[in-house]
Order: sequence, then C-alpha cells, then structure tokens
Amino acid sequence: MVTSSDLDRSAILRESAAAVRHLARICFKTGPPTHTGVELEWTVHDAADPARPVDATRLRAALGRHSPATLDATSPAEPLRHGGMVTLEPGGQLEISTPPRPSVAALIRATEADIAQVTDLLAAAGLVLGSSGIDPHRRPRPVVETPRYRAMRGAFDRHGPAGRTMMYSTAGLQICLDAGEPDQVADRWAAAHAVGPPLLAAFASAARHAGRRTGWASARMAAWLAIDPARTRPVWSPSRAGDDPTDAWVSYVLAAPLLCLRRHSADWAAPPGVTFADWLDGALPQPPSTDDLDYHVSTLFPPVRPRGYLELRYLDAQPDRGWRLPLAVLTALFGDQGTVREAYTIATPVAHRWSAAARHGLADPALAAAAAGLLDLALTTLPRLELPASTHDEIRRGIRQRLAAAERRDQ
Repeated sequence: MVTSSDLDRSAILRESAAAVRHLARICFKTGPPTHTGVELEWTVHDAADPARPVDATRLRAALGRHSPATLDATSPAEPLRHGGMVTLEPGGQLEISTPPRPSVAALIRATEADIAQVTDLLAAAGLVLGSSGIDPHRRPRPVVETPRYRAMRGAFDRHGPAGRTMMYSTAGLQICLDAGEPDQVADRWAAAHAVGPPLLAAFASAARHAGRRTGWASARMAAWLAIDPARTRPVWSPSRAGDDPTDAWVSYVLAAPLLCLRRHSADWAAPPGVTFADWLDGALPQPPSTDDLDYHVSTLFPPVRPRGYLELRYLDAQPDRGWRLPLAVLTALFGDQGTVREAYTIATPVAHRWSAAARHGLADPALAAAAAGLLDLALTTLPRLELPASTHDEIRRGIRQRLAAAERRDQ
C-alpha cells in the first residue's frame, strides 16, 4: 500500500477531524466565477468498420507522444498544442481535458484546435471518434488494463454488469465551472445539481448500445445509476437542500466504500464494504494519508463533484461540434447569481428525476418543460458570453433547435 512514506507531501491522518479539515480546504476554492473548462470523451472506432474492436497497440501507434502513461509507460504524454491532455478510459475511450479558460470563446477555440489535432492523429491510423454517449456498435470489452481498473471491475461486478458497461462503453461530456465567491457557493452547488436531470434529458445521446436499442434515452447514465449508489448518487437533493455543501461532501466522501488500495503489486482490490471512515477508525493495518484521501475522492463519481471547482458529470458525449451547445447553455445559466437562482427555480420541480431523465429524456413532459425553460433562459443570456458572431449564431441556432424539440414534447 502506498502511504506517506512514499509520498513527500502526504501526511498521516490519525483522526477523522484531520480528514474533515483536509477535505474542507480543497473541495470548494472560492473566488470570482470567471473560468470554464471542459472534458470530452469519445468512443474510438475503425473508420471502415465501427463494430471492429480497436486494441491498445493501435491506439498507442496513433497517439504517439501524446499517449498517456496508462497506455505506454515510456510515453512523455505530451499535451496537445493548445494544452489539452489526452487520457484513455478502460474501454479505450479517448478523453481530452482542457486547461480552464477565462472566456468561453477562448475555451472553444483551444478545444476545437486540440480536437482537430487528435482527429488527424487518429485518421492517419484509420480511426475516428464516436458521436454518442455509449458505444452503439460493440459490447463492453477491456482495452486498457491497470491495477486500478482491475480493482474497479472487481468492485463493480459485485453490483452486476452495469460497471463493465460504464467502464468499457460510455463516453461523457464534463463541464467545469468555478465554485464562486463564498456567498455564492451554496446557490451554485444547488443549481448545478437541479439543472442536471432536465439538461441530461435535453442532450441525451445514448439510446443505442452494442447493436440494439436499449429502451433508455441515456443508457450511459443508466449504467452510472446502477453501479454503486454510495459513490454515484447525487450529493445534493431537493429533500436536503438546506445542507451545507462542504458538510454534505465530507459526509459523502467518508461514508463511501474504498474502491481500491494502491499497493506495490498488481492487486489493488479493497476489502468489500470498508469505508474511508472505517479506515480512519483502524479497519486496515496502516492509517491512511492525505494522499490516500485525495485518491479515494478520485474514485467517487456523483453527477456533480467538487474539485475546488464544480465538475458537472451528467451529460452524454455529443456528436461532432455539438459539445459546444451544453457548454454554452451551462455557462450562460451560471453567468451571474440572478440567473443561477432563476435556473434553480425552473429546475427544482424535476431536480430529483435522474432516472426518469435517463430513461425517457424529453419524452417526459415535466422534464421537457423544465428543459425548455432552461434553454430559453440560456438564449436570453447567451450574448453575455461575447462569442464571435459566427460561433454565437451557430450555437444560438443549435439551442433553438433543442428548445423547439423540448417545447414539442411539453405539449
């Protein structure tokens, strides 16, 4: 097990109070909400036969010096030209994580350039990026194997097959927003959760998996919801709207079972059912460190995860340039505190309906009505993003199309 003796900046945690203080320091970094980031995932396919498996060797050859260490331990893992980092999920899904930018326009420009670079690298190897939130052609299969991924698979298998579907077949779109000033955090935290179900419904793109229709608008979110509620359920809910965000997150983290334990071996399996709170209480031979706690946090996957900023994890991957639409919608909705509160008011009646959003999408009238309200609000505040005229017009048209679809479903 890796402990503080291996990591210079890691401190041993002797009591739960120390863990609480550590989490409270890092979960919400407050300040003016000016930066936005995005993390984009795609399934990767053979250009001629999208149902053909793509193995690690082919991905390694395509990505070259941009290959992550999980794919090639000798790779320099160079960033893309505009700073995006390439990683791979267990099923070979490719992810680009961007540095945060002070404007949405700058974020879009840099991200589009990095996507173009990756697209060219893949094209030279006869590969293309997918266009939906779950692999529509292939069944789940491992491509990248690490001790962490093997431990995850073992832990998720105890809950059924959904874990393998999530690990090997799904692709999401994550929007990262600043937590805001201290007096804004609670409102932004609540709104980030509340708008989740209607925006999941509006941008669901994962109805077909492994050659068949699934019966879900977002089979990707269905897989997440079926894995392990202790690490995937929302931290916030309307029934607990008054909870302090930091207290709620700390309780969530400490109550979650360990997914894996890092060791100097290939076996990272954790004892079933042991929570981080149990570890602090002496359930394992060695006490945890702050680094162990930080790593544990990285194994928790709620729809909104505080990482200093707010990481919104509930959207499906979008086709082509469609990722810019939910990015623009969310940044417009979170542009000022008044709009945040208005978005919260619109979404609160359906804020608990994660499963219905994943199952029915905009076919659910209540979700469609909330989605229409949010999209209309985003349209009114879109000019504040100060996008280039051509980008603004294209995104405006795309949002209007989504709005029209939501309004039709609401009737």
